[in-house]
Amino acid sequence: MSSSDRRSFLLLTAGALAACGFQPAYAPGGPAEKLQGAIRVNDPGDKNGFDLVERLEERIGRPDAPRYALSYSIATNPVGIGVTTSNSINRYNLVGSIDWAVTETASGARVTGGTARSFTSYSATGSTVALISAEQDAAYRLMRILADQIVAQLIATSGRWLR
Repeated sequence: MSSSDRRSFLLLTAGALAACGFQPAYAPGGPAEKLQGAIRVNDPGDKNGFDLVERLEERIGRPDAPRYALSYSIATNPVGIGVTTSNSINRYNLVGSIDWAVTETASGARVTGGTARSFTSYSATGSTVALISAEQDAAYRLMRILADQIVAQLIATSGRWLR
């Protein structure tokens, strides 16, 4: 493709996107900017909750006067995936899901919600201390992945509910 063809293609693509109402999420005035400081995440009740809330607040900010509240329910389950010849498990997948909902604080009306699902893996070889550390690290990584999925869903849907 020659450079003039490429420029023509890019101009046509930009024009088509502008005509359909496309707006970059991270542009000034875009949905990601409007989310900053608008949502208060419910207080965590355990380590997974703390890791989730930490990542959500990194991404969407800690609000001073929130207009929305995000509630969540975390479920995790370790699944053995690596079995040795002596029938002991040496690798696990930590499968997790978070059901979440955003409600308007003034009215209590649910404005959006969904489910985030993912998994991480960790090794069960070595000492007990190494196993506990690997398990905690996998849980931390999983909460960050799930928080990022929630933020992506918030940004994608915010045009319909964020005022």
